[in-house]
Amino acid sequence: MSSSPAELVRAFHHAFGLDARTRPTEVSPELAKHRGELLAEEAAEVAEVSVTGPLDRLAHELADVVYVAYGTALVHGIDLDAVIAEIHRSNMTKLGPDGTVSRRSDGKVLKGDHYEAPDVAGVLRRQGWDGGDRVADGV
Repeated sequence: MSSSPAELVRAFHHAFGLDARTRPTEVSPELAKHRGELLAEEAAEVAEVSVTGPLDRLAHELADVVYVAYGTALVHGIDLDAVIAEIHRSNMTKLGPDGTVSRRSDGKVLKGDHYEAPDVAGVLRRQGWDGGDRVADGV
């Protein structure tokens, strides 16, 4: 069995009869709200345990966030691996050509003069999204 998060979550969705689309699609407001609530619940658990520990519970909660995020992408028919690759490409342009890094006082890496915004819409179009989908009528 693969250990790819996308493939593992797809297997879970198929096994339990959950939504799984193969093309980027808007979903009903009710389903979108439900997925957002699941993500918020998991993110809150990460925020709590990152302060209180222990490390094994933090690892568990982080994995839950990723699992639910991949599930939400699957419900919307988004190839999240491709979107993450585009975000990574964009983030790497924050590095100056001479290797310099600009940081905020808390350590967050800032966008420099050579920063290129991610083209997430382009990634979704390559996945079959026409930009006009509003609500999916089926899987």
